[in-house]
Amino acid sequence: MQLWSDIAAIFSAFASQDSWEIRNALESNAAWVLGTAAAAIGGLLVMIVYRLVPLLDRHLERTIMVWSYLAIAFIIFWGVIDRFVFKNQQPWSTTIPPLLFMIMAWFGAAFNVRLRTHLSFSEFRTVMPRWAQMGCLALDAVLWFGFAVIVFVTTTRLTALSASNFQIVLGTDSVLQWWFLITAPLSFVLMIARVFENLADDIGNFRSGAPLIKQAVIGGDV
Repeated sequence: MQLWSDIAAIFSAFASQDSWEIRNALESNAAWVLGTAAAAIGGLLVMIVYRLVPLLDRHLERTIMVWSYLAIAFIIFWGVIDRFVFKNQQPWSTTIPPLLFMIMAWFGAAFNVRLRTHLSFSEFRTVMPRWAQMGCLALDAVLWFGFAVIVFVTTTRLTALSASNFQIVLGTDSVLQWWFLITAPLSFVLMIARVFENLADDIGNFRSGAPLIKQAVIGGDV
């Protein structure tokens, strides 16, 4: 009964749109149960969108990565010019780039899960029997899903904590940190979608007799 009560409290807190209430509600263990369900449902919905819109499937994370990188490069470049040419420095020029790098890294991690460039061990798996290869791929899916859920819940809590304390990005007057932090749980929902995509492909390949283990290429295409 306590679990259902805590879950109801989380729904009520989000409905109120009060960051303090959300923060307090997410402190219960029900956040893990609801977070797992929300992450799984979100991942399935994103996977469906990817299947319906191949353009997003191929370019969503990469577009976010590229624009984040360009923004970082521009801020740092202009910061150097501003400091040594105009003898001035914007106070946020050293605090915004790390946050943009965080966005680039998390969305990049999600995309590379799809490419299987994270610890794929393809050299070892190619010599395994077919059933063992499928077992390893299924284990990959379980581990990635578990990892993504942990980060999804913890970063959601961190985002709520930041929002409830009205934490401002250093060097700015009104830019809130949670505007950047919320991209972490969102990116891990995308990662779960990529995990589901890979698992669906693996099951299809296993049933059809197609090769299960393929060489991963960093920067490749989906």
